[in-house]
Amino acid sequence: MSEDEMYKLLASDGMMVKRPLLVADDAVLTGFKEADWKAVL
Repeated sequence: MSEDEMYKLLASDGMMVKRPLLVADDAVLTGFKEADWKAVL
């Protein structure tokens, strides 16, 4: 499955994504805390 196909599949069914996940060069965040995401991005 290509990356585009994966994105389309995830976008088609919101129940497939249980928890936001951010993978950055120097951090991995699970869940969503706005302050944490702003600090990483």
